[in-house]
Amino acid sequence: MSSETAGGLTNSEKHHGVSVSTKEVDSAAQLVAGFSEPLDPEEALRIRKKIDRHILPMMCGHADGSSPSVRVQFMDKTTLGNSAVLGIETATHLTVNQYNWLGTIFYISYLVFEYPQNLALQRFPVGKWMSINIFIWGVALSCHAACKNFTGLFIARFVLGMCEGSITAGFLIVSSMFYTRKEQTLRVGYWFLMNGTAQIISGLLAFATLHIGTSGFEPWQWFMIITGFITLVLAVSYWFLFPDSPTSAWFLTPDERAKAVQRIKENQTGVENKHFKMEQFYEAIRDPKTWLFAAFSAFDNVPNSLTNQQSIIVSSFGFTYLQTTLLGCIPGIVEIVTIFTGVRLAARFKNGRAYVGAIYFVPALIGIALVNLLPWSNQAGLLAGQFLTGVCTTGFVLSLSWLGNVTAGHTKRVVTNAIMLSAYCIGNATGPLMWKAQYKPRNHIPWAVIAACYCICPILLLVIRAVLDRENKRRDMESSTSDENEEYYIEKVAEDGSRIQVKVDKVGHPF
Repeated sequence: MSSETAGGLTNSEKHHGVSVSTKEVDSAAQLVAGFSEPLDPEEALRIRKKIDRHILPMMCGHADGSSPSVRVQFMDKTTLGNSAVLGIETATHLTVNQYNWLGTIFYISYLVFEYPQNLALQRFPVGKWMSINIFIWGVALSCHAACKNFTGLFIARFVLGMCEGSITAGFLIVSSMFYTRKEQTLRVGYWFLMNGTAQIISGLLAFATLHIGTSGFEPWQWFMIITGFITLVLAVSYWFLFPDSPTSAWFLTPDERAKAVQRIKENQTGVENKHFKMEQFYEAIRDPKTWLFAAFSAFDNVPNSLTNQQSIIVSSFGFTYLQTTLLGCIPGIVEIVTIFTGVRLAARFKNGRAYVGAIYFVPALIGIALVNLLPWSNQAGLLAGQFLTGVCTTGFVLSLSWLGNVTAGHTKRVVTNAIMLSAYCIGNATGPLMWKAQYKPRNHIPWAVIAACYCICPILLLVIRAVLDRENKRRDMESSTSDENEEYYIEKVAEDGSRIQVKVDKVGHPF
């Protein structure tokens, strides 16, 4: 029932009204202001399926097999690793140290621009801003083919890192705007497992380019041009098709937009507010959860340097370049299976994210032991160990959705995402520097660092769970405060020109 009065506020004996500025109110709260009827479950399901049909193809993969954003994003990031066996090191005269710095500079740039990118995602339409970044990304990727030395590649990788900061953060924001907490766990997993698909496509594409025999244009250059063109096509589709929020989604009717917002009220996280709230900023940086998630992100992504080292390590086992490009597809299959099973298990068992994420680090530790302890002649065992190290990706995927689930307020969500992804950059920027020439071919020192990180990460997940459990128990024991009985209102102009006060639902922490 609508709570409207024609000239002021009407307070009951139990509640008192509070008038607030519309700029402080979440856009979704304004959209559903005055509507309190419960949403029919069948109608909610219909709207969710409609959202899935329009958003998931863009985030995960089109039915016709064209390239989606996450898949292209990860495929673009792995171009350096695949190019290593396609001849880029020789053609551009790279030393081992310079090659490693090309991996590091990507994430240093990502780190520098992560917070500005998150602010821009709050200030500008999410879909349009991501489209601009994807377009610049595609241009920079194509420019790799024209690079003749370390300096050119260094600049191109710096630009890629600058644009990267908008992608994962943008997807996290959009996922929290359109989906309930339980749905987010599955959908973040679905779009993240496209990384595995990217590895498969990238491996097959690298294999194909090795068969191109054009004079004066090497396979690694073709590889960069093809992936760059795919990215540019994606950027155009994002501009026209990717929604900015449920309050303006082009594929929803005005009535469906209001219902889409009602559907996620249980999240208590808000949807979208272009006004930066300093109180939420301070709340985010004082919250221990923020820094625990950041620590997990940093330690979990030091081993991510394996992305650029994988092809080099596999070829060192004695495989040819052609064999190495095809074997590069297998980690993609491993990632798809582990992420899919991990997010399904986490969604099935209540409050089970930490346990599931921790368990998936065990196979990775076994893989590290095999790579370091098996004799160099045991190709099959070394290869199996190498592939097992990719199983633990599930932990990071679960942490991404988990952070969004426990963070209320649009500004606070933007800040916590920025901090976690900045820590992600620190881990990724540090990792490549440990792969020194003197450690080859067994790389015992880098593997020892990776093993230490994979021991710390499950402990951090369990600590986060304990902190959240304690916080939930404390909140359950607290008595209701007077603030919980306050009613919040915004002023609207009616069709006849009169000003009316409309109650805004406080559920979702819109203020």
